[in-house]
Amino acid sequence: MPIRAQQAPNRNPVYQTLRSMLPVDDIISVNNLELRRDAATLSFTRGDFAFYPEVNGKVTGAVFRGAGHLHIAPPTAEERHNLLIMTKAEAFDEDFDQVVLRFTDDTAAELRKASAGKAPPEPVFGRQANDLRTFQRMKLFENFDLRLLEDVLSPSQHGYFLAAIHGKKNAHLILTIDAHGSRRVAPEEVCLLSWSDESFTYLTAFPSQSSAKASSEGKDPDNGTYRITHEDLDVTIEKNGFLTGLATLQITATQDGLAVARLALFPTLRVSKVEDEKGNPLDFVQEKKDEDSDFGVILAKPLKQGDTATVRIAYGGKDVVRNEGDANYYPIARDSWYPNAARGLGDYATYTMKFHVPKGLQLIATGTKTDESTDGKLTTSSWKTDVPLPVVGFNLGRFKMQEAKVAEKMGDNLVIDAYANTSVPEGYKPVDTSLQGTREDESSMLQTLDTTRMLGVQLSQGQAAADIYSRYFGPLPFARVALTQQFACNYGQSWPMLVYLPICGFFDSTQQHFMGLRPEDMYWKVVTPHEVAHQWWGQTVGFRSYRDQWMSEGFADTSAALFLQATRPKPDQFREFWREQRKLITEKNQFGFRPIDVGPVTMGFRLAAEKTGWSVYQNLVYPKGAYILHMVRMMMWSTQEGDARFIAMMTDFAKTYRLKAATTEDFKAAVEKYMTKDMDLDGNHRMDWFFNEYVYGTDLPAYHFEGDVSPNGDALALHFKLSQSGVPAGFKASVPMYLELADGRVIKVGFLGMRGVETKEQTVQVRKLPVGVKKVWVNYYYDVLSTEN
Repeated sequence: MPIRAQQAPNRNPVYQTLRSMLPVDDIISVNNLELRRDAATLSFTRGDFAFYPEVNGKVTGAVFRGAGHLHIAPPTAEERHNLLIMTKAEAFDEDFDQVVLRFTDDTAAELRKASAGKAPPEPVFGRQANDLRTFQRMKLFENFDLRLLEDVLSPSQHGYFLAAIHGKKNAHLILTIDAHGSRRVAPEEVCLLSWSDESFTYLTAFPSQSSAKASSEGKDPDNGTYRITHEDLDVTIEKNGFLTGLATLQITATQDGLAVARLALFPTLRVSKVEDEKGNPLDFVQEKKDEDSDFGVILAKPLKQGDTATVRIAYGGKDVVRNEGDANYYPIARDSWYPNAARGLGDYATYTMKFHVPKGLQLIATGTKTDESTDGKLTTSSWKTDVPLPVVGFNLGRFKMQEAKVAEKMGDNLVIDAYANTSVPEGYKPVDTSLQGTREDESSMLQTLDTTRMLGVQLSQGQAAADIYSRYFGPLPFARVALTQQFACNYGQSWPMLVYLPICGFFDSTQQHFMGLRPEDMYWKVVTPHEVAHQWWGQTVGFRSYRDQWMSEGFADTSAALFLQATRPKPDQFREFWREQRKLITEKNQFGFRPIDVGPVTMGFRLAAEKTGWSVYQNLVYPKGAYILHMVRMMMWSTQEGDARFIAMMTDFAKTYRLKAATTEDFKAAVEKYMTKDMDLDGNHRMDWFFNEYVYGTDLPAYHFEGDVSPNGDALALHFKLSQSGVPAGFKASVPMYLELADGRVIKVGFLGMRGVETKEQTVQVRKLPVGVKKVWVNYYYDVLSTEN
């Protein structure tokens, strides 16, 4: 049922009070007060606190002026390493003179208990609170008041603590401890953010002590307050890209006392009305689009764990879909064009969707199309998801389509559709005009830009990739994948059943070269296989935390390498791929940092920072994540069985976490289930040595190798000398040795177990071979991530 009337946002009286109130003349003095919050200690040596007034019976803040100190001792080695990189110390210490506290825990009672007496009122406390208000709205774009409202309206005690600190070295520090997970690093509860005029840096973030304890006991530390189990979307996209929608959400509380549901929604999409299932209006929060525009719905009554509520949301706005001209459209807000729980690619829900678009345009969406019709100037298509998905999306244009099929083991065919726009966007028309101007005769190699000419190439790549991945990882949970051309030239993206490929991949190599691109770059050889691989890694097997995103991106890169190996007659491009990956990981950037030294892959997006370089995330998480899986594969590979063990592990892993979020430790358990005897370097059937070094660590060995063979009767004498250096004493590695034969074949001889800084020299007998040995190698396939040998 459509929502007709409009409704004003931000009208809830409790929210209005939280939004507008400032500290009052309730001021106390303190001396030598310590507030301990998880691993953080705020020491208030001397000074005064001015309290915010009560709202709904709760005090939610206090402003401090005086002298104090913040100390944080992170509980994990990777966080101590991050602080060492960022601050040159493994713990964080900062003197301060001003702090604004916002909270829903017992902080107010602790402060009053420590009171040394009343203090006189001063207007400066109000100015401090106003400064934070301006900062949160204009710099952080985060609505603290909405987060406070969740707990203020809830009958349950969850706990939220924020300290905005004016330090002597760092002018803007935000310490957050949120029982629901700190924003941007959720589900981790503890986060310290440093903000400068240019950028912000996540100095440290980690699970709370209670969450860490729950995880160690095998309990699920999921701290989200609700899940969306089903969503119905009715969306209209106008010719200019303006989008309007009506979303009906089924929300299930995962904790007691759910009073407010915070939802992700692109800032320019303005909500006009929110209703419950009976049509009763619900209050909602959504501030100005250029400020802290976080969207939240205030439920009719707080829900208990397991209770479900239906919410209908009417919304619309511009800048979500951009009209690039000549029937080319660019979906900008890929994961926020509809209201959702914003829990990454780890929360799965079912969807039904209806799209209304201008006649003559074609919309391709995630899910299965169940109906399509044209009435007047609009074409309407209906879609549904046959299985739960972590995210949904669409592409829009005037497309030409080709189709192929991939036969899967289960007997069902996976259908691959490829779509290219029948005309190029306006932004590429000057390039097309230039191309036409360079053609001196009809035999010129330069042709008019036409993305449909390369449609068959993209389809064949996608088909081959899906065939390889089905054999290595098992079948997908859906029957169709659409490969679609998008406006962007330099990146791709993959949603369930829907892949966005860069438009420049649909130009031939001559045209790419004319445009200043390098068609010989590895990127153009693997971008399509990489994005297709995300149908397995990221969509079928999801992740909830940024700590585990390395598996999605890394496994997709490893899959692309498998594509190169399977589709090329020689291993040259396969080896080149890994050589380039190593270069990305180990070369210093303009700030003097090798990406591998900045932090482990489990630091995720936080690796990119002003101090270390914004490209570190891209140059570490993707290639090193890929290397981790590649190393596991090469340790499992054998001359007798080939990839059989690796395939068994990966299909088991994908089946176990089908349509669920997997963690790094889940993958470690999968590796341990299938590990070989040669991988058991600690003799305990565990892979701690490998994960501590390459997943959770930053070690990088260097190798020097010499080897030769000589006749020895009916056998061959293989002499070798291998030195390992540049690593700590406890570092372990299993280094493979190969023989390159005169006929071009390469065979594995075995593994050399190395520990710490050591040299092994030995002569062993190997069977006589029918052809001569050209060269003795270690790491022929770049099996172990190391410096260049």
